[in-house]
Amino acid sequence: MNELTTELKSLHEATLNNLKSSKAKNTLRAYKSDFRDFETFCSKHSFNSLPTEPKIISLYLTKLSKNSKISTIKRRLVSISMVHKLKGHYLDIKHPVVVENLMGIKRIKGSFQKGKKPILISHLKSIINIIDEFKIDEIKKLRDKSIILVGFGGGFRRTELISIDHEDLEFVSEGLKIRIQRSKTDQFGEGMIKGIPYFTNEIYCPVINLQKWLEISKIKSGPIFRRFSKGSSITNNRLTDQSVVLLIKKYLNLAGIENTNFSGHSLRSGFATVAAEFGADERSIMAMTGHKTTQMVRRYIREANIFKNNALNKVKI
Repeated sequence: MNELTTELKSLHEATLNNLKSSKAKNTLRAYKSDFRDFETFCSKHSFNSLPTEPKIISLYLTKLSKNSKISTIKRRLVSISMVHKLKGHYLDIKHPVVVENLMGIKRIKGSFQKGKKPILISHLKSIINIIDEFKIDEIKKLRDKSIILVGFGGGFRRTELISIDHEDLEFVSEGLKIRIQRSKTDQFGEGMIKGIPYFTNEIYCPVINLQKWLEISKIKSGPIFRRFSKGSSITNNRLTDQSVVLLIKKYLNLAGIENTNFSGHSLRSGFATVAAEFGADERSIMAMTGHKTTQMVRRYIREANIFKNNALNKVKI
């Protein structure tokens, strides 16, 4: 009997570990952060947060609707649901009291989401030009230019970008192949390969700048985008995804561009928007970005063509 109990306990622990491993660490952190806010709400009103019930969720969504975006409200709902699943509790988030309330909130607030601004060609050139003019060591210039250009050229998420190792690179006659080991939409690590061709203008070419960075840094293995210690000494430590955001905002600011509405995602959305402007179809854009559905890519295409396909172009005044 004791052996059976021990085995079941072991299986239970292994199952919980499998459930946790089914989600990326960043995703789990987001779930926990969102759930803490829900716990605070429940504690304030003497409700049980785990397990909870649909009517409590509905009240929480109403509270959120006063100051939060629809995207934030939806994310919190998913987080609460996932924490319940991970803890072995059932929660019906499809209950009418939740669904109907959410629909009402959408009608009142509107569901349009204003995304972060994309890095367009003009922004990209301004950033690279200001880095070249900036009074820092050449080795730092090459690292920062490579991050920006590779991030844009490959339509990378910032977590994918800083996760690239030297072993993931293959320089070929056409340009550069980069193997992505894992991404947000590839939780099982099937991987994908992105191809970045040589640009005509070497100043803004991701491949040329990355080659120069690897040559001057003498990086032969491990992370290609690393931190510097005091001075210009390269460490073995990988940059954080937040570093990408800070670099983008820093150089936009130095270039005299308002940086408030830009983020790490601006490189990825910038690639998709610019590619759409130049006539790339959604399939080829998705092949580079790794999007699994067309919804967001079509939004980029619509925004890129807002003036190109504008009906007023036919009006002569």
